[in-house]
Amino acid sequence: MSRRGWVLFLLTGLLWGVPYLFIKVAVDPDNGFSPAIVVCLRTAIGAAILIPWALHQKTLGSAIRGIKYVLPYAFLEMIGPWILIGTAEQKISSGLAGLLVASVPIWATIFASLRGDKTVWHHKRLFGLVIGFIGLIAVVGIESIKGGSDPLSIGMVLLASIGYAYAVMFVQSGLPGVSGVAINAVAMAITSIFYLPVAIVQWPTHHISASAIQAVIGLGVLSTGVAFAIFFTLIAIIDVARASLVTYLNTAFAVVLGVIILGEPLTIGIILGLPLVLIGSYFASRKSEVTTSA
Repeated sequence: MSRRGWVLFLLTGLLWGVPYLFIKVAVDPDNGFSPAIVVCLRTAIGAAILIPWALHQKTLGSAIRGIKYVLPYAFLEMIGPWILIGTAEQKISSGLAGLLVASVPIWATIFASLRGDKTVWHHKRLFGLVIGFIGLIAVVGIESIKGGSDPLSIGMVLLASIGYAYAVMFVQSGLPGVSGVAINAVAMAITSIFYLPVAIVQWPTHHISASAIQAVIGLGVLSTGVAFAIFFTLIAIIDVARASLVTYLNTAFAVVLGVIILGEPLTIGIILGLPLVLIGSYFASRKSEVTTSA
């Protein structure tokens, strides 16, 4: 990978690792916004950044014509997962949320198997699935019992991860060759409009802290608009498979930033589960060549 590729790779990892910190600050029950308002604002900002880019690429029309695929993608990738994660982070740490989202490659591997991908049954990928699930069980069990984390909130983040995993597979099969920038620009616009009535109704009457406002702006500009733009630039330099490995970097950033900036505890569940989930996700998502008999 070139020096530019490495810079973009590391930058994407940081920008997609910091959202969990931003969300944690933005949804503070005392001085922040409701999760629905955060989703509405971050996607409005993200759409404002990506739509002009898609227009410049002349790819927005293709995404709009594929609305029958983009609309379900918006629900699976943003409307559902982002409200679930925001709600969950009112009760669990940002680092734990980031760790649980690292299970996306595991769920994606399972969906690929259900869609007929025979490479899933390669011993290395099966090893990854087993190790990954052991890690998830360790995290969920230890955090729920010993760590004092809310089991329902943990379940919300896992459900969001399952949505992430299926969303990408769904839209790639439905709209092959259509610009990811355009697809996500339209999906963000749909999500923002979807949550706008809720945001108006739930607009806070209490004082909103400056840190919560800054977190929402950072979430929208850096982790939604700019991060997607950089990621698709990275894909143009390296292939999609290698670019997707940024998932593992995201998780490390999420945990470290939560501990350093927010003072979140580095619990036994995270210490034991993090390496298992990352190792499992890595092997589960690896493509292996398999020979088939005629």
